[in-house]
Amino acid sequence: MPLHPQVEGLLQQMAAAGAKGFSEMTVDECRQTFAGMLAGLPPSGAAIASVIDRKIPGPGIDIPVRLYTPEGNGPFPILMFFHGGGFVIGDLETHDAVCRELCAGSQAVVVAVDYRLAPEHPFPAAPDDCMAATRWAAANAAEINGDAQRMAVSGDSAGGNLAAVVAQQSVQEGPMLCAQLLIYPATCADGTETPSMVENASGYLLERSDMDWFLGHYLPNESDRSIPRSSPIHNTNLAGLAPALVITAEYDPLRDEGEAYARAMQAAGVDVEISRYDGAIHAFYSFFPILEQGRAAIDESNRWLTQHLAP
Repeated sequence: MPLHPQVEGLLQQMAAAGAKGFSEMTVDECRQTFAGMLAGLPPSGAAIASVIDRKIPGPGIDIPVRLYTPEGNGPFPILMFFHGGGFVIGDLETHDAVCRELCAGSQAVVVAVDYRLAPEHPFPAAPDDCMAATRWAAANAAEINGDAQRMAVSGDSAGGNLAAVVAQQSVQEGPMLCAQLLIYPATCADGTETPSMVENASGYLLERSDMDWFLGHYLPNESDRSIPRSSPIHNTNLAGLAPALVITAEYDPLRDEGEAYARAMQAAGVDVEISRYDGAIHAFYSFFPILEQGRAAIDESNRWLTQHLAP
């Protein structure tokens, strides 16, 4: 179907403002532009009990995290959240509004992880940090008013990749997960050409050249690009993974690899729902304050999480 009118209007507004592609900027410019783009959106109106920033032990470093606690009496389910941004941009602030919405709507403690970014910290720093944070949350569930028996992972784009990687690793090493929310996840970093990567190569916010730029910073060693910790779709044993909701967008270069990973999980016997938003673009989820499709996707996520994280 054609672009949703609200999405088309957003793209026209960006073009009129002279917005440059991510790959046309320096890393610092890209980080500032991305932060400014999301900071300009209306704030989340979700009512939650508290938001606390702290640092937790990581793989030789302390990892900043932000803890969102819902209103009511716990212990609550625990939802790990790994932000998007191509492993190069994004932080706790860029995805603060999304985390507030997920906290309030799913009635879960959300643990947002400020993992290390490339190019300063290339692969495997990001998955190492996200796995360490997930283990910490499970081990310290009582301290954060959480229930380690009801844990899920989530993330958008690069964060969806990290959530998938953590979910795979958790099957063998723990902690046990109840759900994985993968929002237009990047699942294949080896350069495999999909129809959506060709059809949506330019003109829809995230472009193919941007993906090449991001992955060039994150995975400078070609040999790392086809292993499951960078490309979760290359894991040949997906049995035992937690149930998943995979959200995709029609006009997104990553659409096909996200849906292909979902189908691979289904073939391995995993309970998976695929939810494609026709007329939407990459990042529409983060634009929920101004895009009704983003709002609908967050509401769908919360309904699904509530079901899968129930006692």
